[in-house]
Amino acid sequence: MKLFVTGAAGFIGSNYIHHVIATSDDEVTVFDALTYAGNLDNLRDVADDPRYSFVQGDICDREAVAAAMEGHDAVVHFAAESHVDRSIVDPDAFVRTNCDGTNVVCDVARRVGVDRFLHISTDEVYGSIEKGSFRETDRLGPRSPYSASKAGSDLIALAYGETYGLPVIVTRSSNNFGPYQFPEKVIPLFVTNLLEGRSVPLYGDGMNVRDWCYVADNCAAVDLVLRSGTIGEIYNIGAGNEVTNRELTYALLELLGKGDDMIDHVEDRLGHDRRYSIDCSKVRALGWEPARHFSEALEATVRWYTDNRWWWEPLRSAQG
Repeated sequence: MKLFVTGAAGFIGSNYIHHVIATSDDEVTVFDALTYAGNLDNLRDVADDPRYSFVQGDICDREAVAAAMEGHDAVVHFAAESHVDRSIVDPDAFVRTNCDGTNVVCDVARRVGVDRFLHISTDEVYGSIEKGSFRETDRLGPRSPYSASKAGSDLIALAYGETYGLPVIVTRSSNNFGPYQFPEKVIPLFVTNLLEGRSVPLYGDGMNVRDWCYVADNCAAVDLVLRSGTIGEIYNIGAGNEVTNRELTYALLELLGKGDDMIDHVEDRLGHDRRYSIDCSKVRALGWEPARHFSEALEATVRWYTDNRWWWEPLRSAQG
């Protein structure tokens, strides 16, 4: 199979490329605009593999997408603006990339005639839930420009399935962590701050809950859905690791040998969802389950950032 993978120079997409190269004979074309979060260093381990190729391009550029996608069997659509804080400051960029860009990729894919189209989304489209867990059939309740734009992109992709017969499947993953995550996100931000002797910012009372999924586990689930999922269906992907931000912070402090004097309590973020939780029985029914316990995966992640300062220090310097 020949895969066209958008946004795969980013965090989850690059980990997915590593997974595909390691576990299949597929060919992969990475299509990425190389914005601030896209980094070819994420893919340098596979850059010389004859099954890998890279095309720089913007998913909103219809001609570029059409030229690059021709001849592929399946699309895996990761490309998205994905940071909530940035979406609050600049919502226009999120609507453009996540909605307009998804429309372009879907329209080109149906004209090319791909066999499968996997749209990658997030559990944040459901919004916050006090008790229980969201199922794929629950209504969407996004509460930030980021999650609203992702909910819109989900509906665009699914509508292409209904209207044009595009063979769409959607995955909605919980918070991912692991290697190659841009250091604005909470785990790499906290780890790199602590490695540099800086404090870590904890929003509000720190009791917001997230389900953390190790990126390698998520990529295995995504790939399983691509190959075995039912066309037209949505699959939640989460590891069942519900942890408060406060608990996460103390776990990272312990792993790095730091004390709570390194915590900087800051004002809560606008529209900060209290708890995310998703029911993942559908993807587990396909035969997937997480391979690593949360504590083991968190320790491995801290070790990766500790051992790979070459990767993140230039990114931190560029941020100022």
